[in-house]
Amino acid sequence: MVLEINDQNFDQEVKNFSGLVLVDFWAPWCGPCKMQGPIIEQLAETLKDKVDVKIAKLNVDENPGKSQEHEVMSIPTLKIFKNGKVTETMIGLQSKETLLSIIDKSLK
Repeated sequence: MVLEINDQNFDQEVKNFSGLVLVDFWAPWCGPCKMQGPIIEQLAETLKDKVDVKIAKLNVDENPGKSQEHEVMSIPTLKIFKNGKVTETMIGLQSKETLLSIIDKSLK
């Protein structure tokens, strides 16, 4: 299941998590974000048994604080956080295979 995060719980769910978190910065009006959404859902389902991995979404319109803090200028922007630090940033639509490959590499 994809975790819905916001400005208030971002630090608790992402920065303070000892593991890997993929955050999808998105907005409901964004066409590519609408295409990315189902891919993020599939990814979460595929990785649901991994206790050290979270898949999360942050609506940039409703949560401008963390979007600005992480310099999100285009959406969708996907960032991978490992132990609270950004290790990868991807801008634009990403395939499930690409995301799985990057997550797998980041877990090593």
